[in-house]
Amino acid sequence: MAQGSGSSARLGVLLGILLYLLAAKPIFAAEYKVVFNYFKERHNVAVLTKEGYDSCTAPSGSIVYQTGHDEIRLDPGQSYFICTTPGHCENGMKIAINASDSN
Repeated sequence: MAQGSGSSARLGVLLGILLYLLAAKPIFAAEYKVVFNYFKERHNVAVLTKEGYDSCTAPSGSIVYQTGHDEIRLDPGQSYFICTTPGHCENGMKIAINASDSN
């Protein structure tokens, strides 16, 4: 289980590197917040289904965060995130996070 401050696990993106440290399928408790820090001029964070994650495609209507500091609450189960800047997801700027039910 990842340790966080309060109910927030902080996951940073620096210099265009998106969470390579978590490529080993991290597990968090549901209700945690994942915090993405990144250069908003170069990146974003899209919340997708597994299909969108696998294909690196954000369908119309997808939630896309663009503030450079996004706090996203995890629901139980898998959550999928990518950067939609062309070529970024295809080159590994994506992460799937498994949130366990805290009950």
